[in-house]
Amino acid sequence: MRQLLLPDSEVDMGISRFALLMVVFIDIMGQGLMYPLITSILFSTSRDFLPHDMPQAAREVRYGIVIGLFFISWFFGAAFISKLSDYIGRKNGILICLTGTLTGYVLTILALMTSSFILLVVGRIVAGFTAGNQPIAQAALIDLAKGPDEKNRYMGYIAAAAAAGLMGGPIIVGVLGSKQVLGDFASLELPTYFAAFIVLINLALIQFYFKETLKERRKIDFGLSEVFLTLWRVARHPVVARLGGVFFFAVLGLNCFFIFLDNYVVAKFGFGTFSASAIIVVAGAAMAFSSTFLLGPILSRFRQIRVITVTVIIMAVSLALFIVNPYAALSFVLVLPILAAFAITYPTLLLMFSESVDETQQGWVMGVTIALFTLGSGSISLIGGLTMAENRDIPFMIGLGAFVIALILVATVWRSAKVILLDPKNREEVPAEA
Repeated sequence: MRQLLLPDSEVDMGISRFALLMVVFIDIMGQGLMYPLITSILFSTSRDFLPHDMPQAAREVRYGIVIGLFFISWFFGAAFISKLSDYIGRKNGILICLTGTLTGYVLTILALMTSSFILLVVGRIVAGFTAGNQPIAQAALIDLAKGPDEKNRYMGYIAAAAAAGLMGGPIIVGVLGSKQVLGDFASLELPTYFAAFIVLINLALIQFYFKETLKERRKIDFGLSEVFLTLWRVARHPVVARLGGVFFFAVLGLNCFFIFLDNYVVAKFGFGTFSASAIIVVAGAAMAFSSTFLLGPILSRFRQIRVITVTVIIMAVSLALFIVNPYAALSFVLVLPILAAFAITYPTLLLMFSESVDETQQGWVMGVTIALFTLGSGSISLIGGLTMAENRDIPFMIGLGAFVIALILVATVWRSAKVILLDPKNREEVPAEA
């Protein structure tokens, strides 16, 4: 039998929640840190990491390979480790992932010290495979939630932690990796040392303060084939499948924009490392504000389907304006509605996924969301790295198309009563005998 084992005190409960949100922070911080870091080492002709005479197109391809393999590895790892957490427990799953994240940072440090592209790729693969922390932490927070209102609040906390990570990564790079700030003490290795230290702190907090939410472990009855079966099983859950289509294209649209944002502003406006990091910080600030101050009031007032529709429209229109924008300063403004809207879209979709299954399948369904997220991200990273060398607008155009498809799916496949009734507001209006 499965039952919740809650922390012994309110203090322990608070530290436990903080540790879980720190897991989400670290996951997103790694991306916010690595995008400007990888952009700096692969695109700067003043550094020795790549040959100085390497063409821009070849550098774009290498960027796509590094980012794409990270997301593809994340796809395999997330599907496997998220499911594993339903068997060996959330705590063990998180500890495995944090250990892999730490190893990835160590390999990245060695890659920077030796100017080894191979080590950089291997480090990203290791970090990617063990980047399944976020769905496990989400499932653990859902385990700890005492009701729908608390679950909504925790989803908002998750979005805020993700936004903080999005800002934290580029700030760490911009400060610790900038000679303008730290002088000769600055280096590209220093941000990764700092990130590794934060991971060590999180490991300690999880080990000593997070109490397992599964009383009894189940015998592991699956293997690596679970990577594919996680998505295959969606066919047996029609509601999850309907949600998955919208989720895939909505998140794909955002990632087409965010993954290549650094490259885009460097190529189009000539941004340096500091400016490129700053625009990601602005994006993270928009997410943090939206998830902290807007998400709760919006979800309490409006129905979920309407929220998804409006926020995806906002992202699509803002992305279209970003593509045609000729002014560098205005690009800082246009990222605001894109990320602010996404900070509402993403947790709302997670809530709908959570409501679509019972408590024994929370790890699985959160694994599905990350598998869809990483599958799309990995694909666009590889494709975008090739196409951006020809036309820097192509990844963004693909993102715009993805938003349009998401809206079409909302208007068609979400007309199902089972999807509509995922929203508590709609269930309250259904007569009891129905």
